[in-house]
Amino acid sequence: MKKGLGFYTIIFRMFVYLSSSLRCLASNNAARALVVLRNYANVASEASFETKKCDGFLLEELPPTTAVLTRDQGLAYYRKMQTIRRMELKADQLYKQKIIRGFCHLYDGQEACCVGIEAALKPEDHLITSYRDHAFTFTRGVPVKNILAELTGRRSGCAKGKGGSMHMYTRNFYGGNGIVGAQVPLGAGVAWACKYAGTGGVSVALYGDGAANQGQIFETYNMAALWKLPCIFICENNRYGMGTSVERAAASTDYYKRGEFIPGLKLDGMDVLCVREATKFAAEHCRAGKGPILMELQTYRFHGHSMSDPGISYRTREEIQEVKRTSDPISLLKEKMVNSNLASVEELKDIDVAVRKEIEEAAQFATTDAEPPMEDIANHIYYKEPPFEVRGCHQWIKYKSVC
Repeated sequence: MKKGLGFYTIIFRMFVYLSSSLRCLASNNAARALVVLRNYANVASEASFETKKCDGFLLEELPPTTAVLTRDQGLAYYRKMQTIRRMELKADQLYKQKIIRGFCHLYDGQEACCVGIEAALKPEDHLITSYRDHAFTFTRGVPVKNILAELTGRRSGCAKGKGGSMHMYTRNFYGGNGIVGAQVPLGAGVAWACKYAGTGGVSVALYGDGAANQGQIFETYNMAALWKLPCIFICENNRYGMGTSVERAAASTDYYKRGEFIPGLKLDGMDVLCVREATKFAAEHCRAGKGPILMELQTYRFHGHSMSDPGISYRTREEIQEVKRTSDPISLLKEKMVNSNLASVEELKDIDVAVRKEIEEAAQFATTDAEPPMEDIANHIYYKEPPFEVRGCHQWIKYKSVC
């Protein structure tokens, strides 16, 4: 009988303890929710920031040195930049696991460039870039899972798994291009189409400091200036080509002056607000019928040139760490938002957690989605064309090409 009473006593005490713990937990959660609500109630709706002055060439006016950032804009920019960072780090991991094959050029460190450029453009504007294109594919509207699926060669990829890292496309985005500098004449061609059709759109043609010495770029400058094309030429100067610093590769590293007869801007490419304001200025220049303009974004890549480049044979680890410590574009935006009360540290941490989860789910999708079937190999050669037969690698094997 005593044993029975002891058992029920234990059960009763456990019940009392659990009830007390649950009340305490509920109280703590309520208090935390109250703090969060109070924090959100006290946040600012917008803030003004000073940006570095741009250097100009053949320009009477320059972009403003003050930029207004709303809370919603700041949160959106932060999420996009963090998403790009985590997506590229996941691509690095998948490549080292040999799930991603072939060429792969990562964009981490340069997030302020693509996010700032996109923030200044209209959806109907056009953009074309080099093979370092994952981030621009994302800012142009392709979900992360479809980008990673393209990297892993799956049929849900944005190019049906056929393009891989260097050849991604979506509406008004004409891809990464594998030939160094070849996208710049194509971008001018798109600008000519905008002018011919009278759409009021602009074309943004991006290239790196390594491609800036290619001859076809100077030929494109000439035609764009002659025809006053609405083209923004953007050199993303990340200080190194494939193992070569800009000082060793170019007699003149003032890339924004390379157009000679085309106006130019040089600006801080690690500050998303500076990039946004400069791109707005450049787009207005083009829309006003003044012809092309050239921008040099001074930025930095944290990875090597490609996955085959460790990135430390021509620069020191200390240099990379110093840039990360002082100029990381995500940290700079975070500091601005927290110090101006646009967001709390906890709120931005919640975004970080949500982004990590999104990337993991996207990676899971990209590694389990089916590969494109062999019969699709000849499809999507042309747009809006009737089906036609395409000969395979053996003359007796033929495939039907459909759009």
